[in-house]
Amino acid sequence: MGLLYEGKAKQLFEGPEPDTVIIRFKDSVTAGNAAKRAQIAEKGTLSAAISLKLLELVGAAGIPTHLLRWLDERSFLARLVEIIPLEVVVRNRAAGSIVRRLGLERGRAFEPPLIELFYKSDELGDPLLCESHIQLLELARPDELQQIKRLALQAQGILKAYFAPLQLELVDLKFELGRVKGKIILADEISPDTMRLWDSETGQSFDKDVFREDKGELGATYLEVARRMGVR
Repeated sequence: MGLLYEGKAKQLFEGPEPDTVIIRFKDSVTAGNAAKRAQIAEKGTLSAAISLKLLELVGAAGIPTHLLRWLDERSFLARLVEIIPLEVVVRNRAAGSIVRRLGLERGRAFEPPLIELFYKSDELGDPLLCESHIQLLELARPDELQQIKRLALQAQGILKAYFAPLQLELVDLKFELGRVKGKIILADEISPDTMRLWDSETGQSFDKDVFREDKGELGATYLEVARRMGVR
């Protein structure tokens, strides 16, 4: 199968069937727009197992996703999606960039959840967009944008409820979505690379902030998330 694209954490290959791709998770991890990087043993297999479980979870609840089926310990088959170049971030609490940008207290709760939209462009540093910018750049139609936000909110609600009994609080997460035959669906991955999870009792991070902020060993962190989820 020919390599179509290689990103920071995944590779995309031609799929065995029309309009499909194989998504393969790598053991690499980056932060700060790849200014910081490392190889973490078994990270790819852990991220794949976690992402597959969470994509199945939201899919079973009626959220359309690109997932088709599991292939091996670090790969799954997915629909070929026309990715919309937006990063859709849903925040239940203040953490990360919003704390720096707005001077908010870390951990401040958002009720209802806050949605932020970023232009998916490494060259531009993934800038924050308003809806007028999205129309100016012709990234998505107004009706598509409303659907994008609705699906993101629904999916995060499903995931927040799923993690709560595992003693994990879903602080925020990033979605990428795209078009398949004119329909908007969830794409990419859902893993500790794309979300913040805090232990409900201690507030300890169980996500990529462990690597970003040198707060522990990332492989052990992801393994603990997988263990609580029952996929390891």
